[in-house]
Amino acid sequence: MNSSPGLKVVVIGATGNVGTSVIDALSRESAIAEIIGVARRPSNWNPSHTTFLTADAAHDDMNEVVRGADVVVHLAWLFQPTHRPQHTWTNNVLGAIRVFEAAAAESVPAVVYASSVAAYSPGPSDKKVDEKWPTHGWPAAAYPREKAYLERWLDTYETRHPSIRVVRMRPGFIFKRESATSQRRLFLGPLLPRRLVRPDRIPLVPFVNDLRVQVLHTEDAAAAYAAAVVNPVHGAFNLAAEPPVDGAFLAQAFGARGVRVAPFIVRSAVAVGWHLHVIPASPGLFETVLQIPLMDCSRARDELSWTPRHSPQETLDEFLLGVHDGAGLPTPPLHPDTTANRLREFATGVGQQA
Repeated sequence: MNSSPGLKVVVIGATGNVGTSVIDALSRESAIAEIIGVARRPSNWNPSHTTFLTADAAHDDMNEVVRGADVVVHLAWLFQPTHRPQHTWTNNVLGAIRVFEAAAAESVPAVVYASSVAAYSPGPSDKKVDEKWPTHGWPAAAYPREKAYLERWLDTYETRHPSIRVVRMRPGFIFKRESATSQRRLFLGPLLPRRLVRPDRIPLVPFVNDLRVQVLHTEDAAAAYAAAVVNPVHGAFNLAAEPPVDGAFLAQAFGARGVRVAPFIVRSAVAVGWHLHVIPASPGLFETVLQIPLMDCSRARDELSWTPRHSPQETLDEFLLGVHDGAGLPTPPLHPDTTANRLREFATGVGQQA
């Protein structure tokens, strides 16, 4: 354990959507003396109170990276290449395991891990589930399979290492302005005309049965992570803002007309686009969204004193304007939108980028 006053926190996956906001949130915590940001690729982003290291969790020596830390926050995750799930498995599952094992080997007192609502098994439509709901995921997509596998692995890890405080954060869908270009690239692809994406320019909204999700501003998620770092909590925490988002919510929020669409039509369209390498999101990911339950976030409110500051409408308005403006940050995952970058997406293969 770090012997100097204040905590030393190592954030792995520090330059993506969540990582950049977690770094900002941690830098405002008086209990934290040192922040080490870790990413696979160097960046030009230089937040205060943070030293950066370049390391790949799937391949590099993570013992040296986490040595001396009081808390390790593991956020690193690849959504692409969606056509090569063995590649994401190597990074997301095996890389995470290497981080957790390194933390144990170096006697790190606490690990905070970015799980997801997608780790949950399908849930009831008439009530929200708490953190005790089964986390077996949905087998049709790599993302929930990988999240669910790590939940099972951490069950054993906690048994083997009872002295380590393990926290599992399970947020809903996380957005902010600076993540807009990254998420457009990861899920919608280069064909989306960003100039037409504005909250006041959306004429139609699809109503898809069973399609309801909970969204959260990245800054609010980061505040919960920071609270989990500095408070002696353990276990899982659901994170989401209210109310849930469905077609009716979006139609009202954007002043658009709702059009009912059968799920199989959306599923088929996504499948065709994915197989043709036109869009990066796999049809299994759409199936996952239809299956995930709504979460009860009472535990985060009670034990982390956490309440989201941004409403879902504020978060989505900000995100859509970010897509329109091509917003981003000077990090490899969050680089702003440009014509050259869109051409590079086609050249490397939509859905293929690591």
